[in-house]
Amino acid sequence: MAGFQYIVKDAKGLRVEGTIKATTMDEAIDKLTKEGSILISVKSTSEGAFKGKMTLFDKLMLTIYKIRTGVGLKTLVFFTRQLSTMYSAGLTIEKSLSNLGKEEKNKKFRNVLIKLANDIKKGFSLSEAMELHPGVFNPLYISLVKAGEVSGTLHTIFDELAIYLEKIEDTKRKVWSALSYPIFIIGFLIIVVWILFYFIIPMFAGVYESFNADLPGPTLAAIAISNIVREHVFLTFLGVLAVCMGFFLFYLSDKGRYIVDAIILRFPVIGNLMENSIMSKFSRTFSILMYAGVPIMETMELVENVVQNAVVESAVRKARIMVKEGYSVAGAFKKTKVFPPTLLQLIATGEETGEMDSLLKKAAEFHQKFVDSVIDRLTSLIEPILIILMAGIVGFIIIITYLPIFNLGLAISSGMK
Repeated sequence: MAGFQYIVKDAKGLRVEGTIKATTMDEAIDKLTKEGSILISVKSTSEGAFKGKMTLFDKLMLTIYKIRTGVGLKTLVFFTRQLSTMYSAGLTIEKSLSNLGKEEKNKKFRNVLIKLANDIKKGFSLSEAMELHPGVFNPLYISLVKAGEVSGTLHTIFDELAIYLEKIEDTKRKVWSALSYPIFIIGFLIIVVWILFYFIIPMFAGVYESFNADLPGPTLAAIAISNIVREHVFLTFLGVLAVCMGFFLFYLSDKGRYIVDAIILRFPVIGNLMENSIMSKFSRTFSILMYAGVPIMETMELVENVVQNAVVESAVRKARIMVKEGYSVAGAFKKTKVFPPTLLQLIATGEETGEMDSLLKKAAEFHQKFVDSVIDRLTSLIEPILIILMAGIVGFIIIITYLPIFNLGLAISSGMK
């Protein structure tokens, strides 16, 4: 006999979660409904929680597919909020999707909405129709919609999902606003350094060559790099592209991604910012999934897929296995030594009181406030630090370029001998 995870509401309206043995899914449903419970979710224990690992090629193809078919988070946030409003106002899902499809300006997303509406006309549920567009709707989104369909609370789920996505989009926007200036300065610095090596250093190299003087080691190295940049522009470009592609493929691998994400979390200030941003996303996702009545094992799997950091993903995966073996959720997360004490305490309290969703929501707000405060500090500190860094690098290149001129008299005399 197979095992099936279930979530039901009993005669008193209380949420009950557990596992039942049955030969088939239909038999499991019959057993649960005969007890007078309202069925929310039933899923085979062999599904979802422990899937096989994707190969590097699979990950590459999935990334390309998502880039080709995906839409921006901002577009998805706006869509979810509009769908929530229309559905709450009494329009059917099919009618809401048709109206949104006619008004959508993004051609790629408009085609998705039209296909969703057509699939629902054919008899598909909304979650089933969304599963056909994995580049647009992630497993978390689909699972929440499915939970809303089964429990009859789709209007509430849409509203919670819209709020959730708005929070995630707001956090992402704030993090990128803090990182956009450094990225711009680093890009500008690369252009300045390239101009120095391509135009300025060769001019000085010609002058030094006419003197036939012995040049200092740093200056010779700068001239050699300049010659490579000038004479092998295409090869240099290919080399940079190869390095970037190599890093991308390395990051796609499980070990490579873990190493890079671990390094990011150890960065001063930036690591702290990323950690609190991840914990805010983790808590908010966990909260909305618990509120929607998604089984704990599936909840942990979905959370693992949305935190987007290999170190935290590995910790959630280990915790999920420990929970399956009988550990409490808080105890399992504590053993991973990745999650902060405040969050662990709130999870433990939530398990004891049955209010894990509301306490995790508070944890998300706590970490979000920390992210906001770090971003405010970064905004004021990062500009002078980057200016000093840029001045230091450019200044160093100029100094090694002018180094022979500091002893120009000796260089001229040695060249005339």
